[in-house]
Formats: sequence, C-alpha cells, structure tokens
Amino acid sequence: MSVEDLPRKEVNVLKGHEGGVLAARFNSDGNYILSCGKDRTIRLWNPHRGIHIKTYKSHGREVRDVHVTTDNSKLCSCGGDRQVYYWDVATGRVIRKFRGHDGEVNGVKFNEYSSVVVSAGYDQSLRAWDCRSHSTEPIQIIDTFADSVMSVCLTKTEIIGGSVDGTVRTFDMRIGREISDSLGQPVNCISMSNDGNCILAGCLDSTVRLLDRYVYYLWGTFTMVLYPC
Repeated sequence: MSVEDLPRKEVNVLKGHEGGVLAARFNSDGNYILSCGKDRTIRLWNPHRGIHIKTYKSHGREVRDVHVTTDNSKLCSCGGDRQVYYWDVATGRVIRKFRGHDGEVNGVKFNEYSSVVVSAGYDQSLRAWDCRSHSTEPIQIIDTFADSVMSVCLTKTEIIGGSVDGTVRTFDMRIGREISDSLGQPVNCISMSNDGNCILAGCLDSTVRLLDRYVYYLWGTFTMVLYPC
C-alpha cells in the first residue's frame, strides 16, 4: 500500500463510550471493531454500518487493551485492575480471570492458535497464560525488562515486547534466546507488519521508528526514524 492508498475520508464515528477510548482493534476479517476505555467497558461495533452491537462489563477499572481470536469466538482484555480477562464473545460471559501481575496491565495478545494469551504489565514483565487450563497462574514469566512493558506482539515462535526502558526485546521460545534492540527512547506501542519482517515502534519523543527484523538477524539492527508531519 502506498501513501496515496491510505484512507483520507471519515466514514463513521462510533459513539457510546462514557470516557476516553484507550484502544480500538479490528477483528481478523475487518468486519468488526472492539474498543475499550476509561468507562471500564469493552464495546463491539459494526464500523461499516456505524452500529453498536454489544457491551462487555466486568473490569473494575479502566480497560487498556483488547484482542479477539481469529475465529471471533473469544476475546481477552486487560487494564488497571491488574487482571487479564478471557471472554466468550457471544454470551459476554467471563470464562476466566488470570491473576499474577503486580501492577496495571497494558497490553494483551492471543497466539496464533488462540490457546495462549500473553500480557504486558507495569510490573516490568510479560506473562503467558494457558486458555485451555483451569489454572489462573501464568505458565511463563519474562522479567528482563528494566521498566514498564507497554505493548506485546507474537509470532509463531517469538514473544516481542516494547518497554519504557527504551527497548524492543524479542524472545525466541524455541531456543531460549533474547534479542534486545535499544531505541534510546521510551517505547509506548509496537506493531508488526503483515509479513513479520518489520516492527513499528511508537516512542514518547513523538516519533515512530521502523525496525527491519531481517537486517537485524543478518548484520544487526537497522532502524528508520519517522518524524511526524
């Protein structure tokens, strides 16, 4: 997609949250949006028709992130109440609450098979939770960060976290290797390209940095800094 192909026209405004919206995510096929915010709710929308479909309520504080499985049957969420919630989309029922973070939880992601949720927290850790088990304890804890972990991405074999300590860290779960890329600025959000070759990191110095993961594995990190217009 070129710059000319980017959307420039507002299609719909989705109104309903009673406070700031902290995250909005499309589902896998782009037909629906999930949003969450300071009103402690998650809301499901049809963005193409501008219709609010369902509200999910159970969080005790603000909801900071939400993610849905590829088959759209389950979602996970997190926020200021230090817990990770695992929901049934159709019924709105909370299937399980995962407890273990020692601070607010900033980000959540399902793995490819929707069997594991990984969360990023203010307690400087990434934690993995088994959705198939009845246990509410994490199956893995990664705590090598020096400050709050704000965002998480997953591949088939890797967990990637972006942190206020200024790093994007990749953990290869097959061989137990950690690769740390220092950006020199606190990282607020990370997102992976569709082909998995690049990571886009939003930093608190008002810049977006593009990291080429392929170049990294061959010769070291290549980082492009994109300044706002």
